[in-house]
Amino acid sequence: MKTIKGPAVYLAQFMGTNPEKNQLDPMCKYFSELGYKGIQLPAWENRLFDLKLAAESKNYCDELKGIAAQSNLEIVEMASHLQGQLVAVHPAYDQLFDGFAPVDCRNNPKKRTEWAIQQMKYCAEASKNLGINVHGTFSGALLWHTAHPWPQTPNGLVELGFKELAKRWLPILNHFDKMGVDVCYEIHPGEDLHDGITFERFLEATGNHKRVHILYDPSHFVLQQLNYLDYIDIYKEHIKMFHVKDAEFNPTGKSGTFGGYQKWIDRAGRYRSPGDGQVDFKQIFSKLTQYNCDVWAVMEWECCIKSPEQGAQEGAPFIEKLMIESTAKSFDDFAGSNQNDLKTLLGLS
Repeated sequence: MKTIKGPAVYLAQFMGTNPEKNQLDPMCKYFSELGYKGIQLPAWENRLFDLKLAAESKNYCDELKGIAAQSNLEIVEMASHLQGQLVAVHPAYDQLFDGFAPVDCRNNPKKRTEWAIQQMKYCAEASKNLGINVHGTFSGALLWHTAHPWPQTPNGLVELGFKELAKRWLPILNHFDKMGVDVCYEIHPGEDLHDGITFERFLEATGNHKRVHILYDPSHFVLQQLNYLDYIDIYKEHIKMFHVKDAEFNPTGKSGTFGGYQKWIDRAGRYRSPGDGQVDFKQIFSKLTQYNCDVWAVMEWECCIKSPEQGAQEGAPFIEKLMIESTAKSFDDFAGSNQNDLKTLLGLS
């Protein structure tokens, strides 16, 4: 069995306006002092690093790794949620998602998609230059507006949606394959890959592409009321990345899964800082270790109550307590027998 690596931290939610919160060196020092051993880089954050340059220059990537190493940290993964989202956007969301794209791509969905696809290819090359073989992202969504089938979903619509989604992703997946990097889709509400069924639909639509895998984040399953422990049992071979993020679901007579358009703090399902929600992380760490899932435990902080500073301080020791040093020894070895005559044991001779 493999021992999960960690703790690491996803930097995206900790970015700020002052240099201590938007430059790589001071952020590395800060999180190292809190006990983290690795960082996950948000691929869109050009204040931390230059994605295009990282794709073009291994020397530049070595410099980035050197900055992290000075604080006894590793750059363990990259994640491109914003770029991946823009690979597939339904027109109803054009205006809202344009904010993720450069100014010259706004109000131009075709150009925005082309930009996103190129960004993803840069991510593949940058990951290779950083010596990383997994990459986290979103799938984007063409079908999310039909998740609740009213009006009735016409026959063939879902199949066409996944066919088009796969068509957009296949050139990206093939490029990642050339770089030797797996694409790990975060299974997430709002994405066309939001549960097990949709992951399987996409996998099939890509011809079971060998680079299609999963970024496992149980918080999104709590909000969907999906069994996140069974999910590991079913998809263990595809889980290549892991976000340690918590959530809770407390339905009332007024509000349930859909939330009533309320703010996060008033919703029945809401994200919480690790340890403050309902996720059974002990069981998750046990299952991931049992199944030899070779992952980093990356703390992703999102909470509508607790401050990011407190979340960051509590995250590393929270993960440390959950880490399981996998055993190579059977607990009942002491009771082993030297009996070699198996037939005799069965009363057959």
